[in-house]
Amino acid sequence: MSANNPAHSPAAPLRANDLIHPIVAGLISVIVNYGGTFILVFQAARIAGLSAAETASWVWSVSIGVGVTGLILSWRYREPIITAWSTPGAAFLVATLGTTSYPEAIGAYMLSAAAFVLLGVSGYFEKVIRLIPAAIASALLAGILLNFGIGAFGGASTEPLLVGLLVLSYLLLKRFTARYAVVGILIIGLAWLLLRGEAGLAGLELKLAAPVFTWPVFSLNASLSIALPLFLITLTGQYMPGMLVLRNDGFKTSANPIVTLTGLGSLIMAPFGSHAFNVAAITAAIVTGPEAHEDRSKRWIGGIAAGVFYILVGVFGVTLAAIFMAFPASFITTLAGLALLGTIGGSLATALADPASREAALITFLASAANIRMLGIGGAFWGLVIGLIAYVALRQGPRRT
Repeated sequence: MSANNPAHSPAAPLRANDLIHPIVAGLISVIVNYGGTFILVFQAARIAGLSAAETASWVWSVSIGVGVTGLILSWRYREPIITAWSTPGAAFLVATLGTTSYPEAIGAYMLSAAAFVLLGVSGYFEKVIRLIPAAIASALLAGILLNFGIGAFGGASTEPLLVGLLVLSYLLLKRFTARYAVVGILIIGLAWLLLRGEAGLAGLELKLAAPVFTWPVFSLNASLSIALPLFLITLTGQYMPGMLVLRNDGFKTSANPIVTLTGLGSLIMAPFGSHAFNVAAITAAIVTGPEAHEDRSKRWIGGIAAGVFYILVGVFGVTLAAIFMAFPASFITTLAGLALLGTIGGSLATALADPASREAALITFLASAANIRMLGIGGAFWGLVIGLIAYVALRQGPRRT
């Protein structure tokens, strides 16, 4: 199978066990995404002074867009290509939308999306990705995910019973039935929250979302203050680590169609409020790693499942997003951390395997974990830059006699 073509070879029939694990992995990635970062969208909407209808439209557009693009890419290439909204982009908009009119922001979203379409069509992004050494890519991923692994145990300070139950359940399930460890802790955790009334679901009402179209306004100010930073932040903070997640787990689909399709989807959905969506990074690792399925060729089902779950959330708008956000923070962080343990361990093993690049990989890992933020650009980019500098500086040249 080539990097740019879907698999057409006959596959073995799927059994129930081949479905349940990647589907649960897709569900967990969606829960973690909404429960962990979606509050930024609501914060940005409030700062921008959006109405309830416009906020619901933002939820609808970004959820439907993410779901459809991820579903199409996963089906087309038979790989778990998870897409997501730009989390660093949403964080950036929290600090920006208060000084820009909403129609101008919509115009800026469209310009940023059009730039991604051009980048994907040009093919340059894939060339950059291929230049990154495997040890550096693995160390970068491990550093990005480190805080999520730590978060699996950090909630014990405030929720010792919940976190203790999840960790102990994970260890027991891993010991006796490793294949069902992640599925088991999700079920056990939800049962615990429901029995104790801690899920925060009271008062929720199921409502369909309705898209609200906003005519874009293009201005030089919004282009420079929103479109350009949004493009750079999403490129360095989402697309680059997201593609490295796929590469680290052995998936070879070219970045070009991924960047092109997500950019095109962002362009179409921008007038309805979607700021940007892209290939996922952290939440993708939940589906691309061995916890989703020991057989790599079966993990694409998790991408399909995640796409379907995102579309369901989009159809019901703010209501279902609020359900995911109602889960206690300690449940989300512990669930995510435990689901990512295999990916973190595998990434570290790959990063440190070659003695020649071990120190550069270690520097990359620590720099990425430090989550450096400068010039409005997130830690993944700076971790990669520092790691590549260390790799070039420490790489041994030919010995001289």
